[in-house]
Amino acid sequence: MNAFARRVASLLLSALCLPLSALAASGQPTHEFRLDNGLTVIVREDHRAPVVVSQLWYKIGSSYERPGFTGLSHALEHMMFKGSARLGPGESSRILRELGAEENAFTSDDYTAYYQVLARDRLEVALEMEADRLASLALPADEFSREIEVIKEERRLRTEDNPSSLAFERFKTAAYPATGYRNPTIGWMSDLERMTVDDLRAWHKDWYSPNNATLVVVGDVTADEVKTLTERHFAAIPARPLPTAKAPLELPALGERRLTLRVKTQLPSLLLGFNVPGLASSDNPREVHALRLIAALLDGGYSARLPSRLEREQELVTGASAWYNPFTRGDSLFILSARPNVQQGKTLEQVEAGLWQELELLKSQPPSAEEVARVQAQVIAGLIYERDSIASQATGIGQLQAVGLSWQLLDQELEALKAVTPADIQAAAQRLFQRERLTLAQVLPLASTEPTTAETRHE
Repeated sequence: MNAFARRVASLLLSALCLPLSALAASGQPTHEFRLDNGLTVIVREDHRAPVVVSQLWYKIGSSYERPGFTGLSHALEHMMFKGSARLGPGESSRILRELGAEENAFTSDDYTAYYQVLARDRLEVALEMEADRLASLALPADEFSREIEVIKEERRLRTEDNPSSLAFERFKTAAYPATGYRNPTIGWMSDLERMTVDDLRAWHKDWYSPNNATLVVVGDVTADEVKTLTERHFAAIPARPLPTAKAPLELPALGERRLTLRVKTQLPSLLLGFNVPGLASSDNPREVHALRLIAALLDGGYSARLPSRLEREQELVTGASAWYNPFTRGDSLFILSARPNVQQGKTLEQVEAGLWQELELLKSQPPSAEEVARVQAQVIAGLIYERDSIASQATGIGQLQAVGLSWQLLDQELEALKAVTPADIQAAAQRLFQRERLTLAQVLPLASTEPTTAETRHE
């Protein structure tokens, strides 16, 4: 890279970091308060349009579930729309649709969240209905009997009939031997088949309490408005004692684990996962941000290392990717995947060697300052553009709170990413990309007469 190109990269990085930093500092006042019953409320003002996003986050997801009871968090999310003491099944959704609102919910390993996007003057309707189903969820047995069949069909369509999803689900069971992250969010089919409505009633009683929830409101509102509404509708809901939930910490040096997975796919592929910390479980945040940049350096578009070297230069793969989620309440995985270029006669063993070559290069030689600047600019640009949406802002705040971190990190991460150096990237690669942290799966096509299988061995 010549001097002019280096100057352009530096200017781009500086320019990208200014708008959101300035907006966060002066244009988006953010307020946090807590009701006496423990409900945390975070309000971020964004007055560009008369619209508001309301999200209610619960610290409960599939990583909290124990063997035999997987899928409870996701099933309960479905049943939260099936009526309360005041509203019948589906009535809350009908009311919101008539008001022109958008609503939905989602469940993950670490949290369950419910959200509405609506006009600012209709926020109270959304909050009133959220408080109602928190305090008096009906959970009728007949509705559960119907809904559990919907959930089982969802599992069939999204996982059991989807080879890549099925392979990844089985890969996770080996990659997370010590924690609930091995649980599929939708649950194992055997657990869905024996789930009862009483299981869900107990799960709701255990975890759906104001002292286990965070309400996030972003948009054309003030903190005083939201505080008045939350006190009106949520303050009377009593707090309850919560079960103990320890952070899911993995065995970082269990030893290399290898699986052979046979699924109904046309082409073979490779999955590699390294047990690494998340932001909540790490004592070195800079290392976590370095991993975020490594993922972009390897798989951040056309000029990234995996597509430029393994795909175009060596014609070793037809596709390769790298990803990492730092926002977990416990440890995480750094994952690589690739498909061999079978038309060129390439094998999974050659692909594995090619991926290791790229990792070893990171360990032996830090990336140039210019390459790091380019990747930082790319990652930061994505964050800035993403947060132009009030829904994305709310989700970022809620996710951090739900995994035990502070929402304030949302406004600090640009500087944290900018602070990562080439030496930080090399140090993270050297410490974490080790075979004793690795789970590797070869995903192979299934012969027409074979059932889906999985073999595992430790090395």
